[in-house]
Amino acid sequence: MAIKIVLTAILIFAMGIPFGGYLLEKRKSGCVKTALGFGILLFFATLVTADILLFGGHIYAAEAVTEATAAAFSAEGWRYLAAALSTGLSCIGAGVAVASAASAAIGALSEDASIMGKALIFVALAESIALYGLLISFSILG
Repeated sequence: MAIKIVLTAILIFAMGIPFGGYLLEKRKSGCVKTALGFGILLFFATLVTADILLFGGHIYAAEAVTEATAAAFSAEGWRYLAAALSTGLSCIGAGVAVASAASAAIGALSEDASIMGKALIFVALAESIALYGLLISFSILG
């Protein structure tokens, strides 16, 4: 309980000093950089203090892992990695495709409003790439 109070006080102190310095020296031109520098310094000081206070306990060894258990964990990890990559990369590709298709569709709609259906189809096709990646990740995990 005392650690939480100390960390809360340090956090309030770390946020209050740069903001107070910015408000007091608002007339100077370099006060934003100074306040930002103090904010970054105090943030990392708070982070180091929290690490020391929260993780300064005892260390216990893990139980022994056999070869079969390690192989099972490794196979399970590869499955999760494959599922994450299929979803993540397909979403990145869908984002790039939607950005291109949507901007082209908006440009085309500004010239001719009758092609709205065709433009929506191209945007939906680009978005379906993310759904395909999600389906592949479900099939990998299932």
